[in-house]
Amino acid sequence: MAAEQMATGENRPVPPRPLDQIDHDILRILQTDGRASIRSVAERVHVSRANAYARINRLVEDSVIQGFTARVDHERAGQGAAAYITLKIVQNSWRTVREQLKELPGAAHIALVSGDFDVLLLVHTPDNRALRELVLTRIQSIPEVLSTRTLLVFEETDLDPA
Repeated sequence: MAAEQMATGENRPVPPRPLDQIDHDILRILQTDGRASIRSVAERVHVSRANAYARINRLVEDSVIQGFTARVDHERAGQGAAAYITLKIVQNSWRTVREQLKELPGAAHIALVSGDFDVLLLVHTPDNRALRELVLTRIQSIPEVLSTRTLLVFEETDLDPA
């Protein structure tokens, strides 16, 4: 528990500290290359290594940076089929449904949205047969899911955060 929370006795998350231009530059660098060294980051934003290290640690502690990952070519990794699946769900069941969707193999992104459906789910599967099984067996068996619609992805491009 953060010191501010312990002092007030409240269990509310502490808001992140404001970010300056150097913090934003560090985020851009790490989004482009999560393996960039502290030295490289420091040089590129014109601060000392100690300052860059402290800033990155603060960004992690404040949950601005929530992890370091690799960008994967899903097709080359054996996940050649992709789809966006829209779901209509029982009112007030978002948290329950989200937890079940997070456990699905190939689930890449889950969003609660407004409009004609409630949830937008991006999945990657080895092939269309596995996608069919995922939708018809796993997703549609979730009691709070009222209906689904599957949109096949023919081609996708991850945008460079820079």
